Amino acid sequence: MTDQTAGATSGSPVSPETSGSHADRPLSRGRVDTWRHPLVVRITHWLNVVAVVVLIMSGLNILMAHPALYWGLRSTFEDPWVRIATVPDWLMLPQGRNLAEARTWHFAFAWIFVLNGLAYLAYGFISGRFGRRLWPTVADLKGFWPSVVEHARFHFPKDDHARVYNVIQKLTYVAMVLIVLPMMLITGLSMSPGFNAIGGILLDLMGGRQSARTLHFIAAALIVGFIVIHVGLVIWTGLYNNMRAMITGWFVIEPSPEPKGDDL
Repeated sequence: MTDQTAGATSGSPVSPETSGSHADRPLSRGRVDTWRHPLVVRITHWLNVVAVVVLIMSGLNILMAHPALYWGLRSTFEDPWVRIATVPDWLMLPQGRNLAEARTWHFAFAWIFVLNGLAYLAYGFISGRFGRRLWPTVADLKGFWPSVVEHARFHFPKDDHARVYNVIQKLTYVAMVLIVLPMMLITGLSMSPGFNAIGGILLDLMGGRQSARTLHFIAAALIVGFIVIHVGLVIWTGLYNNMRAMITGWFVIEPSPEPKGDDL
């Protein structure tokens, strides 16, 4: 996924993150090594990977204790909103049915996920990174449908255009940060007996524990869908280059393709 403002080309604005020791570094064959991910972003990203994997696996174990979802207050096997298929033991943590231990894993890593997310959010807002990188501009929104077409064709730039998020990436990340993840947190807290003692109104607002459980599952499913697409695009657009960027902070920009005869 791309995350950098255009800065190497003539007339393009230079991001503060690409100055000094983080300025673009020329490579062979017209390529450029550009600074993409600061240390805070890289650390929180990998902590997030570990936390989310544990949360998904332990959450599946919890879900398998009653593999059905409902709306409202009551839960029976007679009339569920949806039934969940059984998942293999190797996808669950711990392996095999163990509701008590799964809850321990889930709650512990939920706090790691929340604290890590707060650190990422604090850095993003304080540094101004969110405004520069993620928040879509009017020009971005006007280019929404052309971006949809390019994604549908699996056309992803590797030249200077790869320095910035496209509008679909921006909207997706903003939706995850401002809608899906808060929904996951709020529904999870609302089902906690300890939190109910001080903030039980959340459960009432969502229509009951079973509604909260269903919304929690929907948020989890959206996160899993995001991860699948994200990992797929990381592989499609260059696994080595993307992984290197998330480990070292540096990403290689390819030279712009030569214009075709018809474009001259």
